[in-house]
Formats: sequence, structure tokens, C-alpha cells
Amino acid sequence: MFQLLSHFSDGGDAFNLLRYITVRAGAAFFTALIFGFIFGRPLINFLRLKQKKGQPIRTDGPQTHFAKAGTPTMGGLLILTSMLFSTLMWAQLSNPYVWIVLLVTLAFGLIGFADDYAKVTKQSTAGVSGRVRMGLGLVTALVATGAASAMHPEALTHQLALPFFKDALINLGWFFLPFGMLTIVGAANAVNLTDGLDGLAIMPVMIAAATLGAIAYAVGRVDFTNYLGIHYVPGTGELLILVAALVGGGLGFLWYNAPPAAVFMGDTGSLALGGALGAIAVCTKHEIVLAIVGGLFVVEALSVIIQVLYFKRTGKRVFLMAPIHHHFEKKGWAEPQIVIRFWIISLILALIGLATLKVR
Repeated sequence: MFQLLSHFSDGGDAFNLLRYITVRAGAAFFTALIFGFIFGRPLINFLRLKQKKGQPIRTDGPQTHFAKAGTPTMGGLLILTSMLFSTLMWAQLSNPYVWIVLLVTLAFGLIGFADDYAKVTKQSTAGVSGRVRMGLGLVTALVATGAASAMHPEALTHQLALPFFKDALINLGWFFLPFGMLTIVGAANAVNLTDGLDGLAIMPVMIAAATLGAIAYAVGRVDFTNYLGIHYVPGTGELLILVAALVGGGLGFLWYNAPPAAVFMGDTGSLALGGALGAIAVCTKHEIVLAIVGGLFVVEALSVIIQVLYFKRTGKRVFLMAPIHHHFEKKGWAEPQIVIRFWIISLILALIGLATLKVR
């Protein structure tokens, strides 16, 4: 759409507005949002028809979750199709960073879809083998990190940028590849672990994505980078359009995922969206900032790691149940109370992450 309409511009008409990233980002947001509203209910009805019993519920989980039996999963398809359709309409498709993030998102979405499909068809919470999922995720992340590194300016290739310090870089050499892989795979799995309550994961994802989108736009403008004292990565500004599409699609999904959820995101959505966050961070050289902006996801993942390691060592548990949102459920917090408080924490962390652009 953007490429087609831009040909009609003579440089001084309304079509010229489409050359501005911010204008196209707004168009991408509303396109994805409307797409989600239009196709959300038909998709949910289709998933309910095909899945019959819906997503299997963990038998060792909070008792309140058994009331959700029969709710269909794979709702992430709504977000991904909205985002893909809108991005292809409004983004500059010659931009390599857009394709890197899109391909990571779709690859992790396929991994998650296979996992959801196995769970639904077998009516088991096991799904695809963890080793298979991890292996496919690592291969995807390796390709994406290598491609991003090849596109980065020579001065930034294989460099790790440090927030809060002006022009601070650490040369990781070829170790940047496993570091980038860890960033992408870690983000994907951390978001996946967070997706355990109605609306819990999608809002923090949108908050983190919007923050990274603002960072991508700033990093892609030489005037902004000179003023802020951050590293210039030409071309990353176009990622703002993809992020706007993600947020629009996410809001369309949240309309149906708000408690009580009509559909669950599933691994189809959580792995894909987490992978997208990691890929954007690698492309913009803001991997460490992602850990701040997505601090909620980090805490969720750490709670599982701590619980598993401590239990193996002592036979006892640190938390009543992991991930940590289930711990608060076991303590008697109501589900909406946990969700809204976690949203607030995500917003605070996002503001701290944005502050890294100026505090140097």
C-alpha cells in the first residue's frame, strides 16, 4: 500500500505524508486494530469449533483455573495476522530490519503453533518437546542475530552498547552471536512463562514493544542520536511501523482476552511476541535495555529458574507456585488484582527504560 500510494506523490500533496514514518505508524496501528476487531470473533468461533475441549488446564494449578476449561487457545494467530497484514501494507519492505523481526516473529509463531496444536490434539499440557522448541528457537535466533550484525554499521558490529554511559561499547567479537541468540530466545520464553492469566502478558508486551519502538525511531534518526548521545543505527526507524501494528493487533486481541477470556494467546502468540521483542532489541543495539523494559518477564523467568534449582537441591520450594504470578494467586490475590498490578509495574519499568536514552 505504501509503495503503491507513494508513486502518486509529487512531493507537495497528501500522499507525501506517507513518506513520514510516524504517519505510516499511525496508519499501521489503526489497520491492525480494525483487522483484529473484524476477524476476532470469527477466528474465536473457528477455534472453538475445531478445538472442542480447548486448552488443557494444569491439574496442579490454582483451582480457579478449572473454570476456564473449554476456552480455545491459539488466539495469538489474531495478533500475528493483524501485525503481518498491517506491516506489509505500511512498512518500507526494502528495509532489512523489518524482515529480520518479521521472520523471527513468524518462526517463533510457528514453533508455538506446533506446541499448541500438540497440546490441543493430545489434550495434554506437554506439547512439543522442550529440546525441539529450544533447538528451533536457537537456530532462528542465530540467523536473525547474524543478519542484524551484517546490517549494523561497521563501528557497531559485534559491539554491546551499555545504557547510561555515553558512547560506551564492549566488543564481544563473535561472542555477540550467542549473546544475541540468548536475548531473542530468552525473551520468547520469558513472555511465554508470563502468559498465565487473562490479559497478563499482552499488555506488558505492548508496553515493552511501544517503548522499543520509540527507541528504534530515535536510534534510526541521526539528529536524535546526536542530541541524546546514543548510537546511530540507520534504518531502524522503520521498525516503529511494525511495532505500531503489533500494538494495534494486541489491543484487538485484548478486547477478547480481557477477563473472562474468550480465547487464550497460547504459545503461538507468546513465543512470537517475545521473539519479536528480542529481535528488535538486537537490531537497535539495546539488548540490555530490553532487560529493563521487560523486567517483568525477567522476574517471571527467574522465578521458575530459582524454583526448579532450589527444589532440586533441597526438595523445598521458594514460591508457593512458579511462575511468580501463580505464587500471588496461591496467596489469595484475585486474578484482576495481579494483572493490573503487573501492568503498572511494566509501565514503570518502561519509563525507566526510556530514561536510559537521556540519562548518560
